[in-house]
Amino acid sequence: MLSNKGKYGLKAMMHLAKFEGPCLAAEIAAQNQIPRKFLDAILLELRNAGLLTSKKGKGGGYHLARPADRITAGQIIRILDGSLAPIACASRTAYRKCADCPDEDACAIRDLMLDVRDAMALILDRTTIAALSTRGSREELELR
Repeated sequence: MLSNKGKYGLKAMMHLAKFEGPCLAAEIAAQNQIPRKFLDAILLELRNAGLLTSKKGKGGGYHLARPADRITAGQIIRILDGSLAPIACASRTAYRKCADCPDEDACAIRDLMLDVRDAMALILDRTTIAALSTRGSREELELR
């Protein structure tokens, strides 16, 4: 399940994708109903990961470090929430063997969760912030 941290990070990045100049954290928080202190921590994490740049002082704020069509939802979620895998033994970045599994190569649950991880990654890694920013309501979308 997507955490609030991940959801707020996506909302903040979509907000920034709509502006060419820097945006203040207070403005992002107010317009997206995100608690300010929580947003500050999220923006710092995204900046430290290289997705944002920031400038202090007059005319300062946050802006995307690269074009919105080169930043994916998958990148943001991995930075803020960690692995996409639903269980640790299916993770590529945070792998841990299950204590109760005698043979993970023969484990049907692990095999299923690998498929879930791969399906999620496929969707999230091909969805850019630019594309996400232009999505409408579900009713307006045609079948893809």
